[in-house]
Amino acid sequence: MEAGIREYRPEAKPPQDEFWKALGLPSGRLALHAAVKEGVPYTVYTKLAAASGLESKELARYVVISSATLRRRAKAGRFRLDEGDRLYRFAVIFKSAVELFEGDKERARHWILNPVRGLGGRRPAEMVTTTVGTKAVLDLVGQLEHGVFP
Repeated sequence: MEAGIREYRPEAKPPQDEFWKALGLPSGRLALHAAVKEGVPYTVYTKLAAASGLESKELARYVVISSATLRRRAKAGRFRLDEGDRLYRFAVIFKSAVELFEGDKERARHWILNPVRGLGGRRPAEMVTTTVGTKAVLDLVGQLEHGVFP
């Protein structure tokens, strides 16, 4: 190799599946789809509450699961498809916010729990009730990451 030319070697990025592994979910899209479809394990809920720094009741409110339903799911050990899907959407929003704030979970939690101008004054955590709302949050995160301020 010539002295002035260096070989390009990209830096190794940290594995993107650590977040999902910590929650107890697979990281691949097809595997995640299958996991949500067969019923997200109740343990994912408790791990997501701990990872996001939310009280169990607070997370339940954002993912629209009543306390009675939460007790039933704890006994059954799994969530229904629609409930698991909302949990997944909350996890995606939280993960994206953590990445936006470069790993600072406290700032990410603060951001998702407070009104955001780019979402018309809505809280990102409240947007997980629909796929469209989740996409709006993820689009906003992408804009912010690229310095585009709505």
